[in-house]
Amino acid sequence: MRIFCVLFFLLALSVSAAEKPNVLFISIDDLNDWTGKLKGHPQAVTPNLDKLADSGMLFTNAHCAAPACNPSRAALMTGIRPSTSGIYINPEPWRNSPVLKNAKTIPQWFRDHGYSVFGSGKIYHGAFPDPPSWDFYWPDQQKNKPGDPKPEGLPLNGIPKTSHFDWGSHPNPTEEMGDWQVAEWVRGQLAKEHEKPFFLACGFYRPHLPWYAPEKYFEKFPLEEIILPEIQEDDLSDVPKAGRRMAKPEGDHAKVTRHKQWKKAVQAYLACVNFVDDCVGHVIDGLDESLHAENTIVVLWSDHGWHLGEKEHWRKFALWDEATRVQMIWRTPGVTEAGSRSDNAVNLLDIYPTLTDLAGIPANPAVEGSSLAPVLRDPSLRKEEPTLTTHGFQNHALRDRRWRYIRYADGTAELYDHKNDPGEYTNLAGSDKAAEQIARLKAFLPETNADPVGIPGKDKKKKKSKKQ
Repeated sequence: MRIFCVLFFLLALSVSAAEKPNVLFISIDDLNDWTGKLKGHPQAVTPNLDKLADSGMLFTNAHCAAPACNPSRAALMTGIRPSTSGIYINPEPWRNSPVLKNAKTIPQWFRDHGYSVFGSGKIYHGAFPDPPSWDFYWPDQQKNKPGDPKPEGLPLNGIPKTSHFDWGSHPNPTEEMGDWQVAEWVRGQLAKEHEKPFFLACGFYRPHLPWYAPEKYFEKFPLEEIILPEIQEDDLSDVPKAGRRMAKPEGDHAKVTRHKQWKKAVQAYLACVNFVDDCVGHVIDGLDESLHAENTIVVLWSDHGWHLGEKEHWRKFALWDEATRVQMIWRTPGVTEAGSRSDNAVNLLDIYPTLTDLAGIPANPAVEGSSLAPVLRDPSLRKEEPTLTTHGFQNHALRDRRWRYIRYADGTAELYDHKNDPGEYTNLAGSDKAAEQIARLKAFLPETNADPVGIPGKDKKKKKSKKQ
């Protein structure tokens, strides 16, 4: 009888392991809301992202933990906020944080619970790829991605003294671009049988700068037909000095307008978004044709948004909606209803606990996000609390369904009513009617702000952690 019980227990464990779902984890760099479903730009062409959203749940009000690659990805992959870890900017090595030094990343946690973990492309910020997170990474553990062929005659946009802040059509075919090679490799892994459940990461670099894509993608967006983002003149006039310093209108925006590059830049961004959409489609088609289609959780996300001239600002590195709003799509067989939507304010931090919840493995107690699994199962559930984005020491934004509240380190603030002002043109922070909303939202600011970890080799002024 005892032998029978032991055999039954081992058989139950084996069945349980076999039933664990796989995870396809897709990242896109610098993609804002310029997609067909989020309607951030009327000329966006993203049929594959739209199709994926229609096959599962799209979160229409998702936001990053930080509007910069390194702190955003470090927060997502560990589930720990920048204000807790002290990782606020790109050059700070995230494993140097005392809080993150021994943190278990998502793939490490899944590996500890019976998964094979492997991938390709940009998942962590380029300088800090974290080889311990993976069993195998292509092309190797120290690289985030295969590189693109380098076009001649740089910069392609013709702006003098410009290198990275560049755009133009690439002379090489799609198949030679690094993101397509990542998609092809990931598709190959999906075509294989695997002995254990897998966590497969697929990180796409576009539409990160420089905006190079094959000519066929540019041809879809004739320059003379390009529509510029909606801009309000003097939009920075009611923004505090701290916000204007983030916008830097005298920098990128002045360069773009002076050299008459605005339409060319928008064209290039749209082309790169369309290119990466093809890469996503190549991977999802591979999954749907594989043995794993009915047992694989798909989560697709972008690490932060991107400005293309709104508030006279370019890039991310700000706390307005264009910089913080991200893509988040979930497709979970047997859980998500096709075509479902949620306008709950959610965060990339929520991906870690949602994945462990859906996979049926123990939750990591260090994680600060919240599982979205209840909303995935019932889209009518409403989450009332706002979500937090942090950019630099003690600079925070809170966003719920209707309001965006920004509080800078110097105590100045912005408040926007998205019901009546979706473009965030009018700062209500100084008005009488704002007091109630600001008081409510301030309660959700982080209690502790960790000292910045800092950049190795550079002196930094130590800032004491403060309570808000």
